[in-house]
Amino acid sequence: MRTLMLCLALSPLPALAHPHMFVDSRLDLVLDDARNVTGLSLSWTYDDFTTLLILEDMGLDPDGDAQLSDAELAQLKGFDLVEWPEGFEGDLYFYHDGEQVPLDHPVPATVAVTDGRIVATHTRSLTPTPAEGLQILQYDPTYYVAYTLSGGVHLPAPCTATVTEPNPDAATQALARELDQVPADQFSPLRLGIHYAQDVRITCNAPS
Repeated sequence: MRTLMLCLALSPLPALAHPHMFVDSRLDLVLDDARNVTGLSLSWTYDDFTTLLILEDMGLDPDGDAQLSDAELAQLKGFDLVEWPEGFEGDLYFYHDGEQVPLDHPVPATVAVTDGRIVATHTRSLTPTPAEGLQILQYDPTYYVAYTLSGGVHLPAPCTATVTEPNPDAATQALARELDQVPADQFSPLRLGIHYAQDVRITCNAPS
């Protein structure tokens, strides 16, 4: 699911940059008294078609009413955190002073089916890192999954998050450059997701 192999010779150019799964996100950051980020809670709300496929694949909700029993929810919890390929970072990247900040493996927190869509929340921890100047990017490198921070980025005052939307023209240009570099008779995963990522920057007022 995380790596999309594309046939460059047969697929039209617009399709190469089209995601197949859509996820709405909400990010809550945990800060200590020194305004260091020590952890996070991340909610993923899957699109309705992906939800349907997941429930069918797991044999859940056989009557199709999107009302899962407690036992079914227990089976669903953490479904998206089990099979992580080696080196997979959860499509979430933290940077401070130009250096990537490692995140610990996620722990499932809650799961529900709301308005026909799976809403799964997990938590992650990290070495305490200053919130001031933190950059956060959420994206699938292959752009198979499109993430949107529609739920926002939340953290304690006085720190705030500024979200900058991606530049679609720059993404299109990046796609053209990728196509120029890959032989037309070869399969190759395009690493375009970063060009469609929202750029989150954290700022905090200076302590009094």
